[in-house]
Amino acid sequence: MDFAYTLTTVGPVFFLLLLIFQTICRYLHNKPQHYGPNTYPIIGCIFSFYNNRRRLLHWYTELLASSPSQTIIIQRLGARRIIVTANPINVEHIIKTNFYNYPKGKAFTDILGDLLGQGIFNVDGGQWHVQRKLISHEFTARAMRELLVTTLESEAKERLFPILELASKESLVVDMQEVLKRFTFDITCRISLGKDPESLAPTFPISRLANAFDAASEIIAARASVPVSAAWKIKRALDLGKEKQLKEEIKLIHESIMEIIHNRKNEEEAMRKKDFLSRLIASGFDDEAIRDMVISFIIAARDTTASALTWFFWCMSQNRGAEEEVFNEINVMLKGGQFEIETAKKMRVLHAALCETMRLYPPVSWDSKHPLHDDILPDGIRVKRGDRVTYFPYGMGRMKSIWGKDCSEFKLERWLSLEENSVSSNNGSIIYSGVSPFKFPIFQGGPRTCLGKDMAFVQMKFVASAVLPKFELQPLDTRLPVFVPLLTSKMANGFKVLVRKRYKENI
Repeated sequence: MDFAYTLTTVGPVFFLLLLIFQTICRYLHNKPQHYGPNTYPIIGCIFSFYNNRRRLLHWYTELLASSPSQTIIIQRLGARRIIVTANPINVEHIIKTNFYNYPKGKAFTDILGDLLGQGIFNVDGGQWHVQRKLISHEFTARAMRELLVTTLESEAKERLFPILELASKESLVVDMQEVLKRFTFDITCRISLGKDPESLAPTFPISRLANAFDAASEIIAARASVPVSAAWKIKRALDLGKEKQLKEEIKLIHESIMEIIHNRKNEEEAMRKKDFLSRLIASGFDDEAIRDMVISFIIAARDTTASALTWFFWCMSQNRGAEEEVFNEINVMLKGGQFEIETAKKMRVLHAALCETMRLYPPVSWDSKHPLHDDILPDGIRVKRGDRVTYFPYGMGRMKSIWGKDCSEFKLERWLSLEENSVSSNNGSIIYSGVSPFKFPIFQGGPRTCLGKDMAFVQMKFVASAVLPKFELQPLDTRLPVFVPLLTSKMANGFKVLVRKRYKENI
């Protein structure tokens, strides 16, 4: 009786487990040949993903480096396949050659839609074309470039320099990441909204709006990295935890921007102002569209530039030889005169230093698309409609196949060459060597090439040219900082430095 009972109750469970084991074995034996983490039926790679959730950048980079084509496939429980590539040929196919098959897609816009709405970074098709055409015109307008330089000069003279001067005199520790974030926030708000938040004032006032942008960006970035994608949607529906906070932060952002829009429309001289908001209003867009475009502008212009500059100054502090080359070029180019855009374009060594910084520490670590139709990538990987296809600038900067065995080193030579016979050189002078945007997709490439690229370089070159000749930044901790990949990357725990006045003999 006992034996029969055991057989009838335990037997079916045993045979079910045996069947599952056999299914897994058959799957592993016959699974498609691709490189990536250990993956199983139904549950995918959830165990590997969970174990590496706090080091996803390094994990993906390791997997990509071991793949012959620098492409891997990630399959998670409850989510579509993720195809991650660090192959420049694949990147060109995705963002240029077959561009119209790889829109942002609903999966992407769902994650960012609460914050970005219908802004240019979160739309495809006709909406994207209309916004891009307008923004392209505004960004290339002479008035916008002049406003940028004038605003940079004012912010540096009235706020940035006094803070660094005081820190150098009194041996104060300064968090340069926080200083640069406040600097770029002020610049961005003055250009985009025509309003000065004065966040870099000497008292370091608390900006509720700036903090809301930070909090919202961090929570939204976390949505993309959860092992089970349905988790954040459930929390949002139930108004729980971080999703509840996100809702509050976005409400503050939307209400603040809307208030500024309505006030600007009531100003008698609004149409004569040169800021981005006034020009959008004059173009006839409705209030919500203007709000979404302005929010996208603020996030892109403020956070990416501050991130790149933070890592630039850290790289200079760790590579004093490169810093000396940059310092010497700035002195020769400016010669004590005012910063001008045309002069900045000729700063090849500084340009190389900024590019090398962003190669290793990209402001945006990855970007994803969602194909409309099945496709085959140039390396032979089959893409299915609805998959997430991600190209990975952080990993690309660390691929020996792209940058050589010394890819982990900071080297200006990657971006510079000596061409004695070149018309633009003089007796072997250094000139800038361009690199394919599909090998270095920091500003994307193809139809979605970043419209703010030139403005970003102007701002970064201005800050570097303003700070380096006057101050030397000495990090309190020389260990490699932790790279944090939110919507825009940042340095964990800030960039704490001591500031010394610069004298030429100190370089």
